[in-house]
Amino acid sequence: MPGCFKQTLFALIALLSFASFILILVAMGTQKWMTGKILCKTGAELVNATDPELVKFMGEIYYGLFGGGKMRQCGLGGRRSKFRIFPHLVKKLNTALHVVIILFLCVAFSFALVSLGFCILNIIKVPYRAIKGPAGIALWNLIAGSFAVLATTSFMAAVKWHNLTERIANFRENVFQFVVLGEQYEYSFWLCVASATIHGVNLLLVAISMIHFPTRKTKTEEVNVTAEDIMY
Repeated sequence: MPGCFKQTLFALIALLSFASFILILVAMGTQKWMTGKILCKTGAELVNATDPELVKFMGEIYYGLFGGGKMRQCGLGGRRSKFRIFPHLVKKLNTALHVVIILFLCVAFSFALVSLGFCILNIIKVPYRAIKGPAGIALWNLIAGSFAVLATTSFMAAVKWHNLTERIANFRENVFQFVVLGEQYEYSFWLCVASATIHGVNLLLVAISMIHFPTRKTKTEEVNVTAEDIMY
């Protein structure tokens, strides 16, 4: 395979690895992982609210890994508030699982940078004897993609099996109880999914770079040497 084509593939993998790094940073920095509709159950039961009146008791909530906000409605109009996951709210959640999600994402963007560095080394042809070439790049992308997948699946597990939205909605609510009517994953979550997909694409590009394409060889013309040529 021509060297320029291989270098082009490595440059593309480097660009995608950097994009994955940026996506994870944006996902961790924004607080739009999940949105949901919440119902003030206590307020609705106090006034015996019927279906048309339940709208006055429906609020909204959104949150990410480090904070979020909600609008609570308990029949007296909406009240907006913001909250932070650390240091108090995390004690009401599955602390180990929540911290593990953040650690998984940190490992994912770290190895995305490692993949970027190895791509640059291979583009400029710096000899790196330990894990040089496509094998090393494939390894770092596999690790980064795997941890991104683990982070997203762990977050889904926290939402579905540990009632993450309901726990956050009822944080510091001593009088009213809220129930979750609906949940939806938002763009911050899907940025992490896109990051994992990018590393899958990188593995495919690495596999392509390892294919050996046939090269054309120029045939040398045979020279017939005669006795007259030797004499002269």
